[in-house]
Amino acid sequence: MAIKPGWNGRFYEDFEVGDVYEHPLGRTITATDNSWFTLLTQNTAHPHFDHHYAAQTEFGRPIVNSCLTLALVTGQSVTDVSQNVFANLGWDEVRMPHPLFEGDTVYSRSEVLALRPSRSRESTGLVTVRTTGYTQEGTVVITFTRTLLVYRQGHGPTSARPSVVAEER
Repeated sequence: MAIKPGWNGRFYEDFEVGDVYEHPLGRTITATDNSWFTLLTQNTAHPHFDHHYAAQTEFGRPIVNSCLTLALVTGQSVTDVSQNVFANLGWDEVRMPHPLFEGDTVYSRSEVLALRPSRSRESTGLVTVRTTGYTQEGTVVITFTRTLLVYRQGHGPTSARPSVVAEER
């Protein structure tokens, strides 16, 4: 039996300007997700957790907390963009052109916009991506640019697992 390593993410040298990554996982947002996130962040805006109130708005139903949308779509991009991150440096140009609703499924993709070696940390490079989150119908619900420091190959911590000593049969 051959043991094959799983995907370990990209290092700085693996990125090229213009690359587009279709992130592999979608996520359906539930009412529980929206309520929990709203409560955890102490967001008291009624349209996120009060169905009666939300029914009286132009949307007619609860809208998903926009910070949840940002967190989810950022998380979806980690596998392709920031698995080997040293640090996030910032999110810019965050736009939410359409609301996200409970029951929607979110998918995302990122495009590499810029690369440059770090001037202060030789073991890293700066990567800037534009990430887009969209629903099952293709409706864009969020776009943002994110700049991060990514380790160069052979630098940074490893995620080595211990070997299996013996297997029980």
